[in-house]
Amino acid sequence: MATLYRMVLPEHTCPFGVRAKQMLEGAGFTVDDRLLRTREEVDAFKAEQEVATTPQIFIDGERIGGSDELERYLGQA
Repeated sequence: MATLYRMVLPEHTCPFGVRAKQMLEGAGFTVDDRLLRTREEVDAFKAEQEVATTPQIFIDGERIGGSDELERYLGQA
């Protein structure tokens, strides 16, 4: 099980979040897709998690990081 937090605003869908979801599904993960739909939600999430960017991916409760970190993780998994 993977949890994906990604930005999907009315005027912008983050392409890195889309990429992360595709990578997770391609690797056979069930994805709990948590959409951040407002700038306020995005900013609050980043502050709470102490991260600078979205998306953020968690696998089995462990934070993997963003889409680049996920790519490296899946290459090693």
